[in-house]
Amino acid sequence: MHFLRFSDVCASGFARGKRIFIRADLNVPQDDAGNITEDTRIRASIPAIQMAIDAGAAVMVTSHLGRPTEGEFKPEDSLAPVARRLGELMKRDIRLISHWVDGGFSVAPGEVVLLENCRLNVGEKKNKPELAAKLGALCDIFVHDAFGTAHRAEGTTYGIAETAPIACAGPLLAAEMDAIGKALGLTFAGPPQEGQHPLGGPGEARVGGQLPKRPLVAIVAGGKVSTKLTILQSLAKNVDGLIVGGGIANTFMLAAGLKIGKSLAEPDLVGEAKAVIEAMAARGAEVPIPEDVVCAKAFSADAEATVKAANEVADDDLILDIGPKTAAKLAAKLKQAGTIVWNGPVGVFEFAAFENGTKVIAQAIAESSAFSIAGGGDTLAAIAKYGNEKDVGYISTGGGAFLEVLEGKTLPAFEVLARRAE
Repeated sequence: MHFLRFSDVCASGFARGKRIFIRADLNVPQDDAGNITEDTRIRASIPAIQMAIDAGAAVMVTSHLGRPTEGEFKPEDSLAPVARRLGELMKRDIRLISHWVDGGFSVAPGEVVLLENCRLNVGEKKNKPELAAKLGALCDIFVHDAFGTAHRAEGTTYGIAETAPIACAGPLLAAEMDAIGKALGLTFAGPPQEGQHPLGGPGEARVGGQLPKRPLVAIVAGGKVSTKLTILQSLAKNVDGLIVGGGIANTFMLAAGLKIGKSLAEPDLVGEAKAVIEAMAARGAEVPIPEDVVCAKAFSADAEATVKAANEVADDDLILDIGPKTAAKLAAKLKQAGTIVWNGPVGVFEFAAFENGTKVIAQAIAESSAFSIAGGGDTLAAIAKYGNEKDVGYISTGGGAFLEVLEGKTLPAFEVLARRAE
């Protein structure tokens, strides 16, 4: 996987005295009064910033916050609370600069400034060439360190990477690229050639890439097949095992001829589910259909849970989890895997009576010797609930970007950084 790392730029001494532009992800949650309620993303941005300071650079940092209207500033769109919190964490004053696109401001070596919400800039979302040119002129080195935006070709995520003298990956983005490359055999050396899938088939990898360790097992769960259909279709061409859960599993149960009562499902996508099952079977792989399930008569934390064989679901049942027999069989498969990709809990793990399936899956991944990568908000919540953070090979922080990689897409940030490194 060939891309320039900011750590290498700094280690070479080249960054000393240079103007560094860091695109961070500081899109933190706030309450109605504008107070930051959770600062993980701010804390995660500090290593790249500190790396630039230690290298003797003049440091500019920007991010989006919320969904502002381009060219229309509102107080709630301001990064002022972020500047204050970043300053507190780094124990230094952080100047907030508005109207920065045309330059006209100075930054001293060793200083850090925060550039106001980048999505206020006209042309940011559509990556207008004139904006990209101005962004590139602001710096000597562009550092992309916001994986959560890696799937967007915007001014501060893509345009500047094309126009800045040097473009490289910050420590957060580089870690994501390394982990995804290891799990899926990606090289990020540019778009795939015609007929070549970005994930690589069971016996192939892209030129210069590293094959993922087999068997490669993917867990894709969630409420609807429709939201993850392209992911399922892509993975069906490449993985050795495809575990489905949640409402997605219910649709696959319908495709297998089973009744699911009044459970969440998408009957109109049964044909697509059958096609995924057949695509896997054609390669000698499988989509395991639940053998037993945990049902209730109502969607409630205090609803009575009943374990039933998959072919005994009543018309008024809601399937809210996989059963213990199914969970045990899936756990055995995961413990034999070489690589595991996990996106989504397999049941309503928020309710104690319906958490066993997800808990067993999480524990199996923790105990497996496989390299594992997990992504998605609910997945991260499950990992945190069961205390498995240290046992997962890599936890991806970018929901949308992570899903697009699973869809087989080449992320714009990965593509442009690899191209600039050539």
